[in-house]
Amino acid sequence: MLITGCIHPQILASLSLCGHGDQILIADGNYPLDSKSGDAQKIYLGLSEGIPTVPQVLEAIKSVIRVEKAEVMTPGGDDTPKIFSEFHQQLPEVLFCELNRDAFYEACSKSSVRLAISTGEKEFLPIFSSQSVWHKELLIQY
Repeated sequence: MLITGCIHPQILASLSLCGHGDQILIADGNYPLDSKSGDAQKIYLGLSEGIPTVPQVLEAIKSVIRVEKAEVMTPGGDDTPKIFSEFHQQLPEVLFCELNRDAFYEACSKSSVRLAISTGEKEFLPIFSSQSVWHKELLIQY
């Protein structure tokens, strides 16, 4: 019987194959996982809208691995998304790097991203107009 906070067999198998410096993408359900996560193993966890959330998946993964670094996609402008403070609370001693959309997509497409997880999170947050939105994603490294 597993005693970790993560019991998903595919996630556990993928994590067991990862090593120092490998990365894991945890994305909302709107993230273009197929086209923006390279050759990473893709797992679609979205059960229904909002289930599970990115922070819930992060919490489960944290029970299995030690996170060394995290990268987030910034919306641009001066507004800091509320979810960033939630990420910082979950990973208080982790270095966070903020990347713009293009840099984040490029980082998520690298060969070091071994696992890409799509969640049920669907909330769009407008930045400056209805055409500019950001997603809730987190790229973690261990």
